[in-house]
Amino acid sequence: MTSTLDAPDIPAPEALPALRRRTTAVLVSSQILGGLGVPIGIALAPMLATEVSGTEALSGLAPTASVAGTALLSLPLAALMTSRGRRPGLVLAYLIGALGAGLVVLAAVIESFPLLLLGMAGFGAGSSANLQARFAAADLAEPDRRGRAISLVIWATTIGSVLGPNIAAPTSRAFSGTSIPEAAGPFLFAAGIFAVAGLVVAVLLRPDPLLTARALAPQENQSAQSRSLRAGVAAVAASPMARLALVTVAASHTVMVSIMVMTPVDLGHHGASLQLVGLVISGHIAGMYALSPVMGWLSDRFGRLSVIGLAVGLLCCAALLAGTAGPSHGQTAAGLFVLGLGWSAGLVSGSALLTDSVPQPARAAVQGLSDLTMNTAAGIGGAAAGLIVARASYGWLNLIGVCVLLPMAALALRRAVKKA
Repeated sequence: MTSTLDAPDIPAPEALPALRRRTTAVLVSSQILGGLGVPIGIALAPMLATEVSGTEALSGLAPTASVAGTALLSLPLAALMTSRGRRPGLVLAYLIGALGAGLVVLAAVIESFPLLLLGMAGFGAGSSANLQARFAAADLAEPDRRGRAISLVIWATTIGSVLGPNIAAPTSRAFSGTSIPEAAGPFLFAAGIFAVAGLVVAVLLRPDPLLTARALAPQENQSAQSRSLRAGVAAVAASPMARLALVTVAASHTVMVSIMVMTPVDLGHHGASLQLVGLVISGHIAGMYALSPVMGWLSDRFGRLSVIGLAVGLLCCAALLAGTAGPSHGQTAAGLFVLGLGWSAGLVSGSALLTDSVPQPARAAVQGLSDLTMNTAAGIGGAAAGLIVARASYGWLNLIGVCVLLPMAALALRRAVKKA
């Protein structure tokens, strides 16, 4: 028997534009809130890990645990969204993120490094929600506007993400003289923000965009088998463009995460203050999100392959700038800003290409597989980044990042030649 969740009311054609605007507005609101919380972990996790563990060599494990948590949750969340819709999956992700942030604070108070890693893994669920929201925006978008729909929701993160790292310093000072370490205090703020974001989605994201998209595509096979993870894997295996999309989002995210998580440590080596680290990370996150609508427009106007090529160029340029900066904080900041631009180009174009390249019933499963792949690869990269910097240097880390981009560049060039 088909449940009402699987068969929502089909909106009239004239109602679709208003429904798209409403859905986008809710997703934008939740992204702004989530964007306030996630960057706190990006900016402070390496420093907090160093304080709790007592060694810089383990500093990369805290942000890596967050990325690993995002990866591990990708498939369960995708399964939940496949069966119940986007709303339950996004709400659950935000609530897990709030719980994880609370565990981080507790770990800092009792100085437990394993508990800190567990809390950071849960904290990564906030990133899962923010990442999955881009696909929710694409559910109801017209095919020739998917890039812009995805990029608009990504752009919304700009507001919170730029403010988030700069809130870290004053929020930290608010806990001065208490049992909560200053670097852990902002995680309490993040917990509350995630809870509010989950509430916004739970109350306002109605009707569910994924279930509505299915109702609008009755000609597609909507059986449970067609929506399974196995069907998603088969859809990717059958599509060279889908495989390129997976490599694009994975490589772009891995290079970005690996370089970003170790930049605060490198800045600290060169005498940067917490406030300066916050500014550099803010500039990086502005690069990630602020120009994403431009990347979406370019992707729709000139094609996904062109913007994938742009992503390769920007990421290589970023590695060159950051890797050769040394004590020049300005050059490091420029490199991190360009790194964010390259990530934006890769994520927007890769996500749009992935959605284009697989059947509608399999999309949620494929999108979950995409987030699993990109975050698993980034988790490995983040863990390796700390060891590379400890044993070699930050410059070597950036050079290795360029090497990671070579398969992405080769596949994109091959598809472009075949398409021509």
